[in-house]
Amino acid sequence: MSLLSGIDLAPLNTLALPGRAAYYVRIGTAAELAAASNPSGRRFVLGGGSNLVVTGDFDGLVVHMAIAGRQLLSDDADAWYIAAGAGENWHDFVQWTLAQGWPGLENLSLIPGRVGAAPIQNIGAYGLEVGEYVHSLNAWDFEKRCFLTVDRKDCRFAYRDSVFKQEGWHLSGRMAITSVLFRLPKRWQPNTGYDDVTQELAARRIASPTPQDIASAIISIRERKLPDPAVVPNAGSFFHNPVVDRSSADNLLSQHPNLPHHPQPDGRVKLAAGWLVEQAGWKGRNLGPVGMYEKQALVLVNHGGATGADVRRTMAAVQAAVREKFAVDLTPEPIFL
Repeated sequence: MSLLSGIDLAPLNTLALPGRAAYYVRIGTAAELAAASNPSGRRFVLGGGSNLVVTGDFDGLVVHMAIAGRQLLSDDADAWYIAAGAGENWHDFVQWTLAQGWPGLENLSLIPGRVGAAPIQNIGAYGLEVGEYVHSLNAWDFEKRCFLTVDRKDCRFAYRDSVFKQEGWHLSGRMAITSVLFRLPKRWQPNTGYDDVTQELAARRIASPTPQDIASAIISIRERKLPDPAVVPNAGSFFHNPVVDRSSADNLLSQHPNLPHHPQPDGRVKLAAGWLVEQAGWKGRNLGPVGMYEKQALVLVNHGGATGADVRRTMAAVQAAVREKFAVDLTPEPIFL
């Protein structure tokens, strides 16, 4: 472990946005966190950079989590308990669990990023949120200078949310997740409630899908819809799917009956942000070097040479267009640094 200065952040974020970190340290083991010095008062904990908008130079310390390792810790009659280091590639980890015969995470295949970042945003896709299978996690508290274990109930998971975001630790850099323990139930049930998934499986003539079948179907769907960040820099889905009250949803559906929507357990309704963006005229539309992807309106892309200011400008224009047409506010998913 060595402290570096003036590190270029463009290769470390999937939107390829320019900016330099005043200080940078790569963390390969949990013990290195306790030894990491911070010459600046500011700190940011970085994973895969796939949910990040770099807005320019950062005058603090970037702590780049690269802790590897994955193993089956134990199992009982009901579940497997699998641990993974914060620096493990999320997609690779999911595929490894399936190869070992431990299903459950297949709906989250091909989501970019690292294991340590998954609980912070409570990543989700195709009817599954990772918080459903998080048993606990380990983290280093920079303020208290100690390691701690956070149980699932204390993570306060919600839609694209957790205690780490609620307390602002994802911005302040107070907490660095070092590993996550997953509980995968042995009584597996296929999760195929989303139309895209059922249609893909039907096209493959699969009536009783295995976990691998579902993973393969979702990988194909995502590859068709989402650009490879190595080819077209992007941060995946850029806006949250907005959740509105029932009366607002009924009003919108009376005017736009084709609006995809999903009732929530609390009585509210989740709307499809990508559909709203597309109907507002932004699918495939650009503003300077930044635009919304031609195959998936929810994905903001950098066509080359963009800055954080360009991203903010396009984001604001899309939000204004959706607000004007639907009276719905869109909230960005990525963190702005």
